[in-house]
Amino acid sequence: MCEFSTSKTKDGRKTTRQLLGMKGAAPGETSIWKLRLQLMKPITWIPLMWGIVCGAASSGEYVWTLENALKIAACMLLSGPLMAGYTQTTNDFYDREIDVINEPYRPIPSGAISVPQVVIQILVLLGLGLALGYALDIWANHEFPIMFFLTLGGALVAYIYSAPPFKLKQNGWLGNYTLGASYIALPWWAGHALFGELNWKIVDLTLFYSFTGLGIAIVNDFKSVEGDHQLGLKSLPVMFGINRAAWICVIMIDFFQVGVAGYLLYIHQNLYAAILLSLVIPQVTLQNVHFLKAPLQNDIKYQSRAQPFLVLGMLVTGLALGRAGI
Repeated sequence: MCEFSTSKTKDGRKTTRQLLGMKGAAPGETSIWKLRLQLMKPITWIPLMWGIVCGAASSGEYVWTLENALKIAACMLLSGPLMAGYTQTTNDFYDREIDVINEPYRPIPSGAISVPQVVIQILVLLGLGLALGYALDIWANHEFPIMFFLTLGGALVAYIYSAPPFKLKQNGWLGNYTLGASYIALPWWAGHALFGELNWKIVDLTLFYSFTGLGIAIVNDFKSVEGDHQLGLKSLPVMFGINRAAWICVIMIDFFQVGVAGYLLYIHQNLYAAILLSLVIPQVTLQNVHFLKAPLQNDIKYQSRAQPFLVLGMLVTGLALGRAGI
């Protein structure tokens, strides 16, 4: 009875991991809608949806009303399920050969879903995303359709990140920074522009902040190191080796958060700077306890435990910028 219960628990966990698009999922799903959801990797939506909140905070113009809450929800739908879903589905489409090596249980390499079905999904998600971006411009009374063009720009970046001839992900530094900026800067700009006026100070600071995203992207490379090596992709773990890449990763994550805290001190947001620095401390601890000792074995454990502190730091930064009127 106990063995049966344990087996059911394990199967349930594998099914959940599969639907979320996580590493180590169980093969065998046949529902077309579950397969489509798996391609969209819901686990990746959360940082982009959070970035919308940080951008709204940095605008200094967000007030709690029902209409504003609905705008936030619509923008989260845009950044998460639609555009992150588009990005992940596009990435899986162009990574189907390497996934045969790294993650053969994924929907495309396993043959559970056909290539034409995947193409239709990409086009539908892109079309819905562009339409919602334009609708948000109308809703916010923008004279210039900035939400539409941010959506279009994000879609273009996602495409050249995954697709030849550019395929930016083949370049460890450029590809990882592009991914980091897409997860930090781009949704931040959308949230800020929805309620305030996007300016170059916000653009520059969030692009600087995105170097922490580069570090996070390196963590994601460890799960694919075997296939990357076989196919000659220049991810940082392949270029520098596992241990050196792990050190590069944590240095990027920590150094640029400290740099942002320094900027908050410069604009006299001392309390927010202190809170941000205090959130770096548990990340450093977890890096030493888990990640640096065994990067390949502990990449997911480290991410799940350390990233909540990083994303809280993003919100702290957004609140500080909004308070300072940047």
